[in-house]
Amino acid sequence: MAFLAKGRIFAAALVAMLALATGAQAASCGKNSAGFEAWKQEFAAEARSNGVGSKGLAALAGATYATKTISVDRAIHKAFSGSVEEFMKRRGGAAIISKGRSLKKSNAALFNKIEATYGVSPGVLLAIWGMETGFGASLGKQNTVSAILTLAYDCRRPGFFYPHAIAALKLVDRGALSASSVGAAHGEIGHTQFLPGNVLQYGVGNGNLRDKATALASTANFLKAHGWQAGASASANMGAIAGWNSASVYQQAIARIATAIDGN
Repeated sequence: MAFLAKGRIFAAALVAMLALATGAQAASCGKNSAGFEAWKQEFAAEARSNGVGSKGLAALAGATYATKTISVDRAIHKAFSGSVEEFMKRRGGAAIISKGRSLKKSNAALFNKIEATYGVSPGVLLAIWGMETGFGASLGKQNTVSAILTLAYDCRRPGFFYPHAIAALKLVDRGALSASSVGAAHGEIGHTQFLPGNVLQYGVGNGNLRDKATALASTANFLKAHGWQAGASASANMGAIAGWNSASVYQQAIARIATAIDGN
């Protein structure tokens, strides 16, 4: 499960851009499903004015209020509570290290290519991959478009999710997503759980993050863009890891796991 400060720089920049483009306030938010259909109609006009095409608009029209997403969102801070040791135990840190070491060896050519291109060592990529989806074992079952639109509508953090909702609809237009695509509860996509706006900004290749090589390279691209220093340890690159996830226990866990994997 990704923590949702991920992509805050993108979100802030795109919100400003969208405000200039629309010259109007975003559609009003809501606290339950009652106003969702009316909100979608308002949002459709804004999406259209920001370049969303017919496929994206059709996906918007078919989206439903994601009750499960709201439930998960309301409990998200509990997932990052306690000490780093407690967090790692809950998230299976030891198992991630063990499998990460094995995958580092069996995918050596892939990780060597990524490190040569982006300067990002295998350990941190394996740590994130293992933490987010159990190395691709759990990519999520929530409809992506419905999840991200629900969060853009919900009054808790509409400003954060608004640009990701626009991005998700643009990804549908491009064919990188469909109206039926599924992912994590907050609309994250692929092996390492990118929010839609970050797919547009940092995704590499064809942008298919359900492909592990594309997802890992895109994650390395994200970390490099957030200041990752080639040749430095994970603990010396905490700023880049913080760009990925703002929760302190998550950052510390990723650094510990990465160090254990790279040190093997």
